[in-house]
Amino acid sequence: MTHLPNGIDGLFNGQVFQDRTGIRMIRRVARMVSILVGLILVLLCGPLLVLMSGTIDLGARWSSASREPVGLAPDPADTPEAVVQVYGARAFSWRGAFAVHTWIAVKPENADTFTSYEVLGWRARRGIPVVATSTGRPDRAWYGQPPELYADIRGPEASALIPQIQAAVRSYPYADTYGIWPGPNSNTFTAHVARLVPDLRLDLPPTAVGKDYLGAWRLWDRSPSGTGFQISARGLAGVMVGVEEGVELNLLGLSFGVDPVDLAVRLPGIGVLGAGSGRAVAASAPDES
Repeated sequence: MTHLPNGIDGLFNGQVFQDRTGIRMIRRVARMVSILVGLILVLLCGPLLVLMSGTIDLGARWSSASREPVGLAPDPADTPEAVVQVYGARAFSWRGAFAVHTWIAVKPENADTFTSYEVLGWRARRGIPVVATSTGRPDRAWYGQPPELYADIRGPEASALIPQIQAAVRSYPYADTYGIWPGPNSNTFTAHVARLVPDLRLDLPPTAVGKDYLGAWRLWDRSPSGTGFQISARGLAGVMVGVEEGVELNLLGLSFGVDPVDLAVRLPGIGVLGAGSGRAVAASAPDES
């Protein structure tokens, strides 16, 4: 039997050990990548189901899509009390399978119209601030998609909230920046206002993609409802725990979780399913005739 010199034998055994360690490391990484890819594919099932349901009109045109009111906002002429409302509707075209567009509307006491605040991406492309302020009915369809009402506060409570909301709107830190994914976008704006006005107790749905964007370097903040906290890395990965939101995980902007208080599940693309899903007031599609 031939024996290798001690030095060569040790070198050979060390090389074998390194090779085996490298193989195990490669297998471990491959397993982690497989799990991650599988999880992403599962999360994409929600948006795919929304597309298959026919909820999203992929052939719609901006110019002809409905912007008619759907009847969720009170008539200021018949409503002297102050009103605060938060709306959301499926985004236009294929983006609506993943996300909603959100906006905030206020009407001070005895005011004769609503004022709405929202972020519009096209304004950034034209080099103007992305935060848009408009008056009129706030419950208009979002280019063919009927809105849902996420919050509806009236009377003295609304009067107290309106100055806070207006101050939060002015403090939005991304007034000259827009990113459709993972943010900052319209949902980043609404979440920013909600965090600064915790008495709104605004529970944004998992389809409000961009709500978890806290900035390039900020990693934690209170949840949008003000009832908990969240950790988020540029809106791409994170976790949120709150009384209103329950427990929600975010991966690549796709959020999923459970809300034990409202006995509901929170699913990417689909939204909130369960007893708590009734808190968002939906409107029927506007009459196109």
